[in-house]
Amino acid sequence: MKSSRILVGLVGLSLTVGACAIQDMDMPEAAEGAALFNQNCAACHGTDADLAAREVATSAPDLRKIAQRHKGAFPRTKVLSQIDGYGRGRVSAEQMPEFGALLEGDLIPVEVDGVFTPTPRPLAALLTYLESIQS
Repeated sequence: MKSSRILVGLVGLSLTVGACAIQDMDMPEAAEGAALFNQNCAACHGTDADLAAREVATSAPDLRKIAQRHKGAFPRTKVLSQIDGYGRGRVSAEQMPEFGALLEGDLIPVEVDGVFTPTPRPLAALLTYLESIQS
């Protein structure tokens, strides 16, 4: 009798812990990414990604047209790589700083090319924001 109550209690506890973990792993809202964007990216890309509102005269691209430049598809892998510094490609560190160190945090699963990839929450928030502002 005692062992069945303990078993029921353990099952209930595991379900509660599991539910909490799932909630913590939800994709962030665009507003969370917008705040990070305006703190870290607005100097070159403009407040709210409006190039007219930037502080520095650069040749930074219009981030509201990423999908348009990729035939209507938002390239999650490329965007994540560019932000965190892995995808240097044609853009030098002088033009686009590496923000990976600033974007550490709890890992959440982000769907990239059909695979859920553990991604720091701030980086996922920026991705969500950038996807939300595509015109």
